[in-house]
Amino acid sequence: MNVNSQGRETAPTPRANAGIDVSKDWLDVALGSRSERFANDAAGMESLTALMRQKSIDLVVLEATGGYEAAVAAALQVAGLAVAVVNPRQARDFAKSMGVLAKTDRVDAQVLRAFADVIARHEKRGQFLHQLPDAQRAQLAALVARRRQLLDMRTAESNRLIMAHKATRKSLAAIIKALDQQLRQVDQDLDRHIREHFKPLTDLLKSAKGIGAVTSQTLAAALPELGRLDRRAIAALVGVAPLACESGQHRGSRHVWGGRGEVRHALYMATLTATRFNPVIRAFYERLLAKGKPFKVAMVACMRKLLTILNAMARDGTAWNAQLHVKNP
Repeated sequence: MNVNSQGRETAPTPRANAGIDVSKDWLDVALGSRSERFANDAAGMESLTALMRQKSIDLVVLEATGGYEAAVAAALQVAGLAVAVVNPRQARDFAKSMGVLAKTDRVDAQVLRAFADVIARHEKRGQFLHQLPDAQRAQLAALVARRRQLLDMRTAESNRLIMAHKATRKSLAAIIKALDQQLRQVDQDLDRHIREHFKPLTDLLKSAKGIGAVTSQTLAAALPELGRLDRRAIAALVGVAPLACESGQHRGSRHVWGGRGEVRHALYMATLTATRFNPVIRAFYERLLAKGKPFKVAMVACMRKLLTILNAMARDGTAWNAQLHVKNP
């Protein structure tokens, strides 16, 4: 508590917060009404963290910008600053709610600073804070992402090959061959890294029918919270928790949105397999269809159930046990 000139205790002055708009080359920083620009490189980050410490910044908010934010977020956390990395849609919706329609780097930084002021006082502030990944998980995430990129490129080239003119077939075949070689190399790197650092977790997850190597790798890399949150929180984090759509007398159907797309995609593919070969998920799926639930509703419910079970397995360190999840008649 602070003491005023009359000797009375007053509430402590809240510390300032900051917003950073990140681009490939620049970091536009908003501190109060003041804005500064730093280069998005090692020297710029060093100057930025020094300024943040000097100003005793409480919370820094950044947008997720396809990976450009990762290095500066890590640098700020290493310097002891609290960092929240928010979804660009969240930031844009917040800007619109504040009546900010313009969009420039400096305007975006000011919006993120205002967003930081809100998050800093939020009762669930801790849920917004960005957790710095350890070196092993960061490497795993990079390898998983690279494998996905190579697969996307191979699919695109294969689709072009189908209708390609004979003059371009040789070039397309050469690229596909090179991509196959790179995929084999990344798969080898992934297998080695998993064996060295994540084998207990991935083996645990793969004990559930429907969960293969790709899904277990994706969960280990992109969902470090697995086993650390309750079932509702983990479902909301991934984006498979149904959200209400109600206003006044209107009672709309619930729907899902947001969350971690790469995790949700991997979980969807695993659930498709599980609805055929996992007796627990298959029975749950068939029961939903028998009640007249649409395919999408049944699939999302099965994704949520499978994720909840995997979360409990990771929490307790126990392999799949169908008897624990069979619904009693």
